[in-house]
Amino acid sequence: MFSQTVEYALRAVVHLADRAPSPRTTEEIATATRVPKAYLSKILQGLCRAGIVHSRRGIGGGMTLAKSAASLTILEVINAVEPIGRITTCPLGQEAHGDRLCPLHRRLDDALALMEEAFDRTTLAELLADPSESVPLCEVPSPTPKS
Repeated sequence: MFSQTVEYALRAVVHLADRAPSPRTTEEIATATRVPKAYLSKILQGLCRAGIVHSRRGIGGGMTLAKSAASLTILEVINAVEPIGRITTCPLGQEAHGDRLCPLHRRLDDALALMEEAFDRTTLAELLADPSESVPLCEVPSPTPKS
């Protein structure tokens, strides 16, 4: 459903949120998120241009979130990389439909709207605070076999 670029961007910002306020190098982020470094570098440049992350050069530099994890939503990250394509006119180019969507395309767009709402209500801090047994981007130790 989402492109690999969106997935990689989300992994990177979740990692930065988890390590905040410490800056992380592209190499460190790539290793932690299992994203190819060259690809990640391009993604991080785009996130910098969008104001999602901040880059600082030099010793002690690296990438940090441009705003707090408590105020940065999943939707903001997605929109910075590849906005969700809402259906505003007939995708088939039916002139008679124009902006009056047929029942199928209206329902598809309704689903996209619900997804946008859910992602807009979810911050990175909420993801990291989720009490799930699976922690984002972390290996869960295997249970020790009992003798």
